[in-house]
Formats: sequence, C-alpha cells, structure tokens
Amino acid sequence: MKKYIVYIVILIVGVTLGWLLFGGSSEGGNHNHASETAEGNKMWTCSMHPQIMQPEPGDCPICGMDLIPAEAGAEGLAANQFKLTKNALALANVQTTVIGNAMSIDNTIILSGKIAENEKSNAVQVSYFAGRIERLNVNFTGEKINKGQLLATIYSPELVKAQQELLTAASLKENQPELYKAVRNKLKLWKLSENQINQIEKTGVVKENFPVYATVTGTVSEKLVEQGDYVSQGQALLKLANLSTVWANFDVYENQISNFKVGQNISITTNAYPNEVFNAKVSFIDPVMNPETRTITMRAVLNNNKGKFKPAMFVTGKVQATEKHSEQQLSIPATSVLWTGKRSVVYVKPEADKPVFEMREVILGGRVGENYQVEKGLNPGEEIVTNGVFTIDASAQLQGKKSMMNHTKEIIESFSTPKAFKEQLQKAYEDYIKLKDALVKTDANKAKESAAELNKSIELIDMKLLTNEAAHKQWMQLIPVLKEGSADMAKTIDVDVQRKFFKTVSDHFIKAVQSFGINEVTYKQYCPMADSDKGAYWLSKEKQVLNPYFGDMMLKCGEVKETINNN
Repeated sequence: MKKYIVYIVILIVGVTLGWLLFGGSSEGGNHNHASETAEGNKMWTCSMHPQIMQPEPGDCPICGMDLIPAEAGAEGLAANQFKLTKNALALANVQTTVIGNAMSIDNTIILSGKIAENEKSNAVQVSYFAGRIERLNVNFTGEKINKGQLLATIYSPELVKAQQELLTAASLKENQPELYKAVRNKLKLWKLSENQINQIEKTGVVKENFPVYATVTGTVSEKLVEQGDYVSQGQALLKLANLSTVWANFDVYENQISNFKVGQNISITTNAYPNEVFNAKVSFIDPVMNPETRTITMRAVLNNNKGKFKPAMFVTGKVQATEKHSEQQLSIPATSVLWTGKRSVVYVKPEADKPVFEMREVILGGRVGENYQVEKGLNPGEEIVTNGVFTIDASAQLQGKKSMMNHTKEIIESFSTPKAFKEQLQKAYEDYIKLKDALVKTDANKAKESAAELNKSIELIDMKLLTNEAAHKQWMQLIPVLKEGSADMAKTIDVDVQRKFFKTVSDHFIKAVQSFGINEVTYKQYCPMADSDKGAYWLSKEKQVLNPYFGDMMLKCGEVKETINNN
C-alpha cells in the first residue's frame, strides 16, 4: 500500500513541476498563436501566373488551375520583381551602384571592330585558256603562293591547235611574216612567255598538258576548282589575298560620327596580343550608313608583315574625340549590361534597403571608356547591378520572372496605311476571328473552312497599295507565312495540327495588325501553357479570354497582354 502512495506522490509532484515550468509560461501560447497567425497570413498563387495572390486556396481566375502556397516574403512584389536571400547575394558577390550623369574624363571613345582583308591587294588567279585540270598543285585554303609558282597543269585542245598553227606559221614566216606574228601574239594573250613559245618553235613538239603559273603573290583565301574540273577561258581558279597589309574596320554609331575624321590617330589592341598597342590612322569613313544597325564603317590600314593580324579577328580601337561635350549624359558601367539580340537589359534595385530586383530594357548610345551612354530606359539616382549580373538573371529565370533568356518583347513599327489596304486587312481579320472561334469550340471542320476563307482574304490584299518602302518590306516579310500557314490549316481536320499552325499564323497576323492597323480595337491575348508550355498569342474582339489552343479543356486560361487601337 505504501508503495502505491509513493507512486501517487511522485506523479503529483511531476505534474506540478511541469505546470510551473511550462504550463504557466506564455511562450507556448504565443508560439501557437504565432503559428496560427502565420497560417492565417499565408498567400496563395498560381504556378503559371505568379501575379495572382490570394489569401486563401482556390482556383486561378486566369487558367483555373489549383492555387499553391506562395513563397514566404513574396507578398507585395510586382509581377516582374523577385527577391534574393542575403546568402545568395553574398555568394554571387552582387554589387550595385547608384547611377548619375557622367562623362569620360579623357574624352576617349572606344570602338569595336574586326580585321578584314585589304581589298586593294586581293586578286583572282584565272585560267587564260579552256581545258581540263590534269593536276592541281594547290592543296588547301590558306596556302602561301608566290608569283611564278606552278599552280596547275591543264590539257587544252585549243592550245594544242594553237601550237600546231605556230609550227605551220613558223615554216611560212619568210613569206607570211604577218601571219607568223599574229599566231605568236595569240599565244602571248594566253600568257605563254617568249621562252615557252620559242621552245615550242625550236623543238617542233606540241605540248598536250600546259602549266599555269601564278601571276601574283598572296595567300589562298578560296579554292574555286578541283583537280579534274573543266574550266573555260577566263574562269577563276583561286582567290588570293595579300595579307601584308590588312584593314581594321570599326562600327561607328550615328551620334559619334562628328568625332572622327580621316587622318585621325587610333590605337588598336587585340585579345591575341593584349600587351601590345598598334598605332594607325583613320584612312576611310564610309559615306553611307547601314540602315539596319544605324552605324557607319570607319577603317584603318595596318602593316601585317609579321602576320599577327588574321581576317575576322576582333580588335578594339581607342580614339580621342574631336569634340568636347559640355552637356553631361547619363552613363552606366559596361559590366552592368546584358545583351539579348538587338536589345540591352540591366537589373534595377527599386528599393535600397530590400534585396529585390527587376529587369529593365535600355537603349544605349556609344561606349565612352568603360561606360555606355544611356539614351532611354534609366533615370539618374536609380540603383543598378554592376557585378553578378548573370547570377541575378539566372535567379530571375529560375523564379519564372522576366529575364534575358525569356524576354521576347519586340517593338513593332507602325505605318500610316492607305484606307483601301486597311479595309482589305480588316476583311482578313474578320476571317481570322472566325478561325479563332472555331478552335475555341474545337470544331476542326469549321476551322478548316475558316482557314480557307482567311487564305483567300490574304491573297486579295493588294501590296501595291503600300507605297512606303519600309511598310512594303514589312508586309513582304509577313505575307509568305500567313499564306502558307492558313493554307496548311485548310488541308487538315486534325485540330491539334491546326492549333500548331494557328500559333504561327497568329504571331504574324498580330504583327500585321500592329503595323498597319484595322478599323476597330482588338485584344492581344496570351496563354503561357500553350505550345507545350512555351506560350502562345492570339487576337480577340472581346476582353474575355476564350482559349483557342485548349478549348473546353482550359477555356479561360490566358490574359489580355495588350489592347491594340491604331485604327
């Protein structure tokens, strides 16, 4: 009995101590309360549309997919913003700087260029008589050729006949000296030397295979024939480049042209010889601008007797600007720029005290020293990433945000379009909408019929109405794909195949509407899950999203990306 009393006393003491140590403390209660609060503040988002943030689980209002818990700390961020942890920033050695107006102290302009062959020294080795190449002594491109070197041996029936004529004329030269002289001159025109002609005449032996000797010294830049080929008189055998001098061609931006003149000193460096500086002078400035790159070519001639410069080698030129600009211009470090095709992007830190970043597209001017001039896209006082830019971009891509790799925004030029052309494009747009509606309903037969109507409408659009050269060029780029894509859709009743063609047709039709306009407002819509999660666009008359790529499967998956109103 006493034993049970002892056990009971021990139990009561343990419970009392537990209550004193834990039960009366508010820490546990606060912990539970905090958990409940955190759970109550949890946000829910869509894996395909991260801009969607809701305080409770449910379906995505865009695509209908189940919402998932949002990453902690993601609240309050814009659609294109993303956040990195302090550890990630430290590991990537991310550095930022606040930008302001600045100019290069020494007013030096840095240009990028390439080594090219000196066209003045280039030559073509030709065959001066017709025949078959019996032996070709040039083995490969890049081989050095010296003047007078045997290049090939050619069998020429015409030359055989001419030698026979020489022997005949030689026997009659006392009676017919003019004939004899004419035959010798004929052989000289075929580049036979006096010694060769005298040797034929002296021996009385007709040569069947005749040698071809190099008329210039140079390096073989291209072999145009092979052994056994038949060549005609005057046909090119080899292209030869004399690389004793080469050109250094540099691209000069439109706003830099006034800083250069012929005879100006330029310092040139290469990656191959980083510790050497080659001094030259500007020898030529192209009077015609490249309309696509908006640059002109500036040239310097380099001595290349030692063979250091190779055609296509990248070079950098430094030139002292002839004009000092009193007006300061916004500039950013070259290390902060990422290049994506024709576009340039940087990463901006919107708030100084938060590790939040977003991508920004910028338009750059010329390079001055280690900086690029900024024409558009940034403002003084903004903070940008200057080191670790690739790591930041990779993080954006992993989090599904806009990055260099997935940023495909394209600026479409719009034109003043003749009324008749716009009306014809409007008719094609109406047929396009019928095709889109048929795919929304997954009606392959109706889609086939509508695609045929669209094809006819596109065929009837008169491109001669576009008198603007740029507009005409834009339409000529779009029309082949529109015609071919709509024709291919009209050949099948497989709705999956139709939808694949519809994506291509839509991309080009959207460009057409953006460039030339129609007589009403239209909505450019986008589904990120179409085309195997690559995403696809289409046009619609209404804001309401009705997905032509999935139909009833995911009818409302998508969003309005742009309202096009250029009627």
